[in-house]
Amino acid sequence: MEASAPQVPKKRGRKPKPKEDQQQQSAGPKMKEGKKAHQQSVDDKYTQWKSLVPVLYDWLANHNLVWPSLSCRWGPQLEQATYKNRQRLYLSEQTDGSVPNTLVIANCEVVKSRVAAAEHISQFNEEARSPFVKKYKTIIHPGEVNRIRELPQNSKIVATHTDSPDVLIWDVEAQPNRHAVLGATNSRPDLILTGHQDNAEFALAMCPTEPYVLSGGKDKSVVLWSIQDHITSSATDPATKSPGSGGSIIKKAGDGNDKATDGPSIRPRGIYRGHEDTVEDVAFCPSSAQEFCSVGDDSCLILWDARGGTNPAIKVEKAHNADLHCVDWNPHDDNLILTGSADTSVCMFDRRNLSSNGVGSPVYKFEGHKAAVLCVQWSPDKASVFGSSAEDGLLNIWDYEKVGKKSERLTRAPNSPAGLFFQHAGHRDKVVDFHWNASDPWTVVSVSDDCDTTGGGGTLQIWRMSDLIYRPEDEVLAELEKFKSHVVSCASKP
Repeated sequence: MEASAPQVPKKRGRKPKPKEDQQQQSAGPKMKEGKKAHQQSVDDKYTQWKSLVPVLYDWLANHNLVWPSLSCRWGPQLEQATYKNRQRLYLSEQTDGSVPNTLVIANCEVVKSRVAAAEHISQFNEEARSPFVKKYKTIIHPGEVNRIRELPQNSKIVATHTDSPDVLIWDVEAQPNRHAVLGATNSRPDLILTGHQDNAEFALAMCPTEPYVLSGGKDKSVVLWSIQDHITSSATDPATKSPGSGGSIIKKAGDGNDKATDGPSIRPRGIYRGHEDTVEDVAFCPSSAQEFCSVGDDSCLILWDARGGTNPAIKVEKAHNADLHCVDWNPHDDNLILTGSADTSVCMFDRRNLSSNGVGSPVYKFEGHKAAVLCVQWSPDKASVFGSSAEDGLLNIWDYEKVGKKSERLTRAPNSPAGLFFQHAGHRDKVVDFHWNASDPWTVVSVSDDCDTTGGGGTLQIWRMSDLIYRPEDEVLAELEKFKSHVVSCASKP
């Protein structure tokens, strides 16, 4: 069990239920001893991981965060150079109220493959900021940022979720840079999406094919908007036209002194009801803006089709044995959907055969975490690869094609879960979010909320595993053989 954090107002993953709070408050000396032992094992594992960094990783950057960030996302790539690329990175600062909550736009230097020296990448100080991550702009956010999602068609446009029923849309390039000091007024969102009847805190998705936004909340509903609706209405109203807004899909922001409620707002295209409890995550079908799915605390996975009305197209009643926290739809194969749950497992479903006798029948259940799974995401680089992060501090990389293969059975450690081929163990507390980089193959940004281990703050890591781990075995062996013969020939020279 974990003691509640003194500094951070809420526990991420999910907000704790009151019963858990009472248990935590009544914890005695026995629990403190248990926590001490747990900390010792965390530190030991971390030390072991750090010693292996030069072998396991092609590149790694460690960035200490003063305040935890509950989300991390890649923005647009800005430039490509010989040895590194520069790219926007979105994160947040979840504060205790002594300074405002913020949405942070950073510039990140992403070192290219096979550039970084092995001995350098493990020489970082856990308490320091990374030279590869520089804050570029701060937006003072109305309430803490629970989730950030970028619009695929224009990744300068982001949506955020906070502890309110609204979704806030930001044009991060047009927004003024703000100084986050106590008493500063909130930045003004470029657009507010209304329609939820209760707080919508985590479930948020942007559509890959159209400028659509999807959200889920405590009102048990899934809500769909089109940002296009705002463009259409503002294009016909000369008062809202903003000259020189640089072709942004939303009009220019105000001067930053208005209240959030003063921003323009739009109503939903549709409200979809079928869950019995809070909706925790949503995802669009990669090839259709009309099809999407959602998961919730009712243990259900629901598929929706906007063309067929607002009732569920398919409802999987018992997708897991506990709350579902996350879902992702495979961008390479429309039939495959991943779900992650408080039952510590990740399930892969095929939408052609989702359940039998009302109970979810996944194609495969991946069991490699020891605590609630918080985030799942398919890799943009290989159709069968995906990542999962959890409250156990691990980010696991899986390949479903490896499951049951003879070659995997021969190379896999005896107690290693089937399909698991890489474990990122650089975080010492719950990994609340991660994002594959679509511009830089096999590169991941991940963030942990460190309130339970280091007394607060967070850790952001940007990393890429060694290509010897994921490339075809024969290719890797041929390269190693070539290297071996090179070493031998160098050694034999007088």
